[in-house]
Amino acid sequence: MSYLSEVPVEVLLENLLPILPTPDLLRLARTSKLFADLCDDETLWHKKLLADFNFSGARTARSSGWKFIYSGMSNPKTYVWGDRRNGRLGLSKFPSNSSVGVSFPVRLRLPGVRIVDIVAGGWCFHALDSEGNIYAWGTLNSERMALRTEGYSESGKTAHTPIKLKMPAPTRTISCGRMHCSTLDANNKIWNFVSWGRPFRLSSPVFDDPEFIPIQVECGWMFSCALVKSGDVFVWWPFSGTMEQRIQVQNREMNNNPDTLAPQVDHTVPCAVWDLDVPPVRLPSLPHLPELEESLDGKVKETKLIKIAGLDGHIIGLTNKGHVVKFRGVENETTAGAGHWTYLPKYSEASLIWEQPGLKELKDQAKDPESLRITHITANFLTFVAYSTGSNSVILMGDTDTTEESDPKVVPALQNKGVISVVLGDYHRAALTSEGKLFTWGSHSNGALGLTGLESQKPGPISRRVQHVYDPPPVNVPTEVRFDHLNKQRKDKFCIAVAAGGWHTGALVIDLEPGSDESDEEIVREEREPPRPSRVQHEIQEPGSTPPFVPLPGIFRLGFPGRFRRGASQDDECSDRPGRSGS
Repeated sequence: MSYLSEVPVEVLLENLLPILPTPDLLRLARTSKLFADLCDDETLWHKKLLADFNFSGARTARSSGWKFIYSGMSNPKTYVWGDRRNGRLGLSKFPSNSSVGVSFPVRLRLPGVRIVDIVAGGWCFHALDSEGNIYAWGTLNSERMALRTEGYSESGKTAHTPIKLKMPAPTRTISCGRMHCSTLDANNKIWNFVSWGRPFRLSSPVFDDPEFIPIQVECGWMFSCALVKSGDVFVWWPFSGTMEQRIQVQNREMNNNPDTLAPQVDHTVPCAVWDLDVPPVRLPSLPHLPELEESLDGKVKETKLIKIAGLDGHIIGLTNKGHVVKFRGVENETTAGAGHWTYLPKYSEASLIWEQPGLKELKDQAKDPESLRITHITANFLTFVAYSTGSNSVILMGDTDTTEESDPKVVPALQNKGVISVVLGDYHRAALTSEGKLFTWGSHSNGALGLTGLESQKPGPISRRVQHVYDPPPVNVPTEVRFDHLNKQRKDKFCIAVAAGGWHTGALVIDLEPGSDESDEEIVREEREPPRPSRVQHEIQEPGSTPPFVPLPGIFRLGFPGRFRRGASQDDECSDRPGRSGS
């Protein structure tokens, strides 16, 4: 007689246990110590999260806790906060003390939908559910205008509450730039959204090559790029050059067909999809890179890129050996040909990293400090982050001006704290730890830090005083965000994902206590009409600066100064800080 326990452990973990229904898996765990250990395997529960909930956690560096997260994925909650203009928070009800911003997390309800990932654009959010559906709210491109009667074929059309984008295939990953979005679907096809109603598939035959199958799609500020299986990077530009011209021609043709205007029907947008065959630009190969410590599994492999992240006109890359590299010159298809990869040794080599101010004192506390290796990167707008995990957890920040001689910026409070994800808004940042705690710092940006603005940074009742609409001084020390401001009692929650962009932040959260579903009806008010700009007083914080123009209700204006300036945004226009021109 054969017994299940005689089956090789590898076969059980790789083939049998992942396909068992969860109730059967839990029953099996009670039969013996062997199966109790096997059924508690982290990799097993990571696979089940992907298979059962479409949750990969790929945008974080999490390596444990998958079983706990699986237990909470039956009802994850979506929270949003920050600037409320352009419909970007997707809320129909706002806290009574909010003006242009919401300064603490408020739950966004999507009935009957299990959100498993959230990504922020310049004026919007995109979310992915367990079925691979995309939900969007806010405004994809706030520099364009759209009438109420127009559909989502217009990029300036605002979704004041979440809408579902009906696509041909389930979506696996989403990435957002300033005013566009790119996704990778279940068939490894790349989709691009310059409007929510007319996404196009990048149908270039280059991606038919088995070596060029996309494994990661990322948006930079005004471009998109793909990392393929071979380690090569391809880039394309929806807002300039050949691709922009082809998109404009296609839109003119589709405007004559009323079936492609993409109206909203029952909170769903039937996307009018189309194919665009414009060859993307293949970036040059990596330069010769020095040998670093061997990979963690001890095997010497060919050095190649395994992760990429996009900024304004730049791409950050990470190799399988831990090299951090930077490509400058992706402003458009003309400049890309003259660009090259620059190696950043102070972000890559353990001996140089430990010499940075703020890290020297941690070296003596580290276990095997020479084994430090950067394993993750992220980027947005002007800033990028390179970080490691585990016992030697360090967070290094840089920007578009970083060169091979530049020292990283080190935030002492983030070091060796188990950070598994760092996300970046225009002027605010957020870090998620393996213990489910979320910390924010930087500019308040109309509430984007989620620290209740000027009134309090402690959980408890929210002050009903009217908020100032100008930003208080920046928060330099990362401070924990709580998700129980609207609860009658203090409730601990576990954050599993975070997103930041523009002047807003969002997070996915699961409850640590049963029966802790909050009632947020007490201090919110109904907003039946979309919010309009209010007449407010702005503090002039710098010599020579002037208050931004804020239109009175009813005033209609086309465009604004510097509209087509690289790096300018509607957020810049409404900010007390001067906007940035392009590099």
